[in-house]
Amino acid sequence: MANITAEAVASLRSEVAGTVAQPGEAGYDEAVHIWNGSIDRRPGLVVRCTTPADVAASLAFAQREGVEVSVRGGGHNYAGFALTDGGLMIDLTPMKQVTVDPDARRARCGGGTTWGELDAATQAHGMATPGGFISHTGVAGLTLGGGLGWLSRVAGLSSDNLVAAEVVTVDGRVLQASESEHADLFWALRGGGGNFGVVTEFEFALHPVGPLVHLALFLFSPDQGGDMLRFARDFVGGVPDDCGVFIAGVSAPPAPFVPEQLHFTPAYALAVVGFGDDAAHREVIAPITQALTPIVQMVTPMPYVALQQMFDESAPWGLLAYEKAVYLTELTDGAIDVILEHQPGKMSPLSFLPIFVLGGAYARAEGAASAFGGSRDIQYVVNISAATPSPADYEAERAWVRNFWTALVPHAVGVGSYVNFMTDHDEDRVRSAYGDKYDRLRQVKAAYDPGNVLHLNVNIPPAQADT
Repeated sequence: MANITAEAVASLRSEVAGTVAQPGEAGYDEAVHIWNGSIDRRPGLVVRCTTPADVAASLAFAQREGVEVSVRGGGHNYAGFALTDGGLMIDLTPMKQVTVDPDARRARCGGGTTWGELDAATQAHGMATPGGFISHTGVAGLTLGGGLGWLSRVAGLSSDNLVAAEVVTVDGRVLQASESEHADLFWALRGGGGNFGVVTEFEFALHPVGPLVHLALFLFSPDQGGDMLRFARDFVGGVPDDCGVFIAGVSAPPAPFVPEQLHFTPAYALAVVGFGDDAAHREVIAPITQALTPIVQMVTPMPYVALQQMFDESAPWGLLAYEKAVYLTELTDGAIDVILEHQPGKMSPLSFLPIFVLGGAYARAEGAASAFGGSRDIQYVVNISAATPSPADYEAERAWVRNFWTALVPHAVGVGSYVNFMTDHDEDRVRSAYGDKYDRLRQVKAAYDPGNVLHLNVNIPPAQADT
C-alpha cells in the first residue's frame, strides 16, 4: 500500500458510517475472504460500506492518496477482482437490503446482495428474476456481466431484467441510471461490467415463478456421452420456452438419488426444468427416456429456491478455480468430438463442463438494447470450469481447461466469450467479447471514468479525447 498516514486513515474513518479496517483489525479477514482460493492478493485497507456516501468517500480517498481501488459485491468472481494488492477495497457486502413490490413486479436490492438472498425475498411473493446457478453468487457481478441462469429461456438475462440502478461514479456523484435517466450509462451497465461506477442498488423486473418448479435430471455414463449430446442438440429445438435446459459433463454427486457405487464417477447430465404444470413437463421430457437409457434419473417437483441452490455443494467457498468459455451456434459433430476427447482429462470431481442452452426470451431480446456482448443467435455457452480444493492439483486442472478450450475454439463463434466466464483478460479478448459495441463502451467509460480508476474488472479502457 502507498505510504498512507495514520492521520489519513483516521480522517477516512470519520467520513464513513461503515467500518474501515486494515490488516489485523476487526472485519478485515471477513471482507478479504473471497470464493476463489487461488487468489492471494491482499488490500491494504478495506471500507465496509453501508451507504452510497461511504462509497463516494472511499473513491475520493483512493484517488487523493493514489492507491488502487477494487470493489467487492458477492466476492464470487473467478478472476478475484474483489481484491487489490495493497490498495483499497470497497466492500459492498453490508449493503444487502431487499425490497419487493409484488404489485409492480419489481425488486430492489443492495450491491452486496447474493442471489440466494434476493430469491428468498422474491419467492415470498411467488416471483423471481433470472439469476445464476449458484445461490451464493453476488447479484452485482453476475448482472453487470450479463447473467445466465435457469430462467434465461423464460425471461432472458439478469441484465435484460435490470430496469434501474443507483451508481456512485468516481467523481462522487450518486446517479440513478435507467432508460430515462443517464441512458448511456444504463446501456453500458447491462453487460459492460463494473467499468463505469460502483452500483449500490439494483432494480429488477420480476416474473411469476414457483414456488414449485419441475426438475428432470438424467445422468449418463461416459460411453453414452456421444449419444446423449447428439440427441440433446435435436431435442432442445423442440423444448418450449417455459423450460430451462442444461447439459453438462460432471462427476455424479454423492446425493441420495445416486447409487453409492456411482458417487463421484464421471458422467454426462441432461436437465430440463419446467416452470409450468407437471403434466406439460412430463410430456416434454418423455422423448429422453424413449431414446436413451440413463444410469440415474430424478423427476420431481422442488422449490425454486432449492433449484437455485442445487449446485451450491459443488462450489464451496475457498476452492481453487479457473475457467474459460466459448459460444456455439450449433453443437456440431466436431464440437461433440472435442468434448468427448477432453472431458475425461479432468481429475477433480468438482471440475465440470456446464453447457447453457439458450433460445427463448434470450433470443428474442433486442441485442442493441444493452452492452451484453453475446449474439442473440447463440444457442450454447460452453463453460470449461476447473475447481479443486488441492493446491497440488490446481495447475493440472487449469491446463485441462486451457487445452480443452484451445481445441474447442475452431468450432466456436470467434474467440470472444461471455465475460463472466473469463478468468484471464487481455484487451484483444475483451474487445472480441464485445464486438462492435466495444468502441461505444469506451466512449461511455471516458464520460464516467476517464482516468480508468475502476480497472479491476473485465476492463474497457476509456476512449482518448480528440486532440
